[in-house]
Amino acid sequence: MGIYHLKYLSMNRFLLFFLTVFTLLITGAVHAQFGYGNGYGGNRDAYGRRISAIPNNPAPEPEPENLTAEQLVEQQLPAFKAALELNDFELAVLQSVLTRHVQKRIETQLLKLSPEKTMEAMEAIQKSQDDELAQGLPPEKYEKYLALQEEGFSRVEKKNKQKKKKKT
Repeated sequence: MGIYHLKYLSMNRFLLFFLTVFTLLITGAVHAQFGYGNGYGGNRDAYGRRISAIPNNPAPEPEPENLTAEQLVEQQLPAFKAALELNDFELAVLQSVLTRHVQKRIETQLLKLSPEKTMEAMEAIQKSQDDELAQGLPPEKYEKYLALQEEGFSRVEKKNKQKKKKKT
């Protein structure tokens, strides 16, 4: 019984060693084929959707630059000049009045008043601006300015282009 027992133990050791090596080889092949334990197909989450290395959230939009009153008015002056057909003196008057009142609007926004007080302040600034422009511009150009403010630039510019085409 002693010899039979020794043969059985050495056979068990050989079988144990053989099964361990076989299991390691099979496990390595399975991991290589199916993505190291992530399931079929590699980079997927638990629900089968692909996982990207690139994040999905969009980049935050940069905050707009805080332009000064002079910069804001300078951007609008060419459109005013074309739409209102202003000479240099009238353009200077318009520029100074708009710059002053845009600055007041910016200061009002920075104060962060209640909505009612902000509206009252903006209306007072607009009234003061309109009064100064009425005094500084000829009546027909001031009327064009008011129409421009009510309708917007695009409509007035189209009308001016149509009038120029008809004249030629």
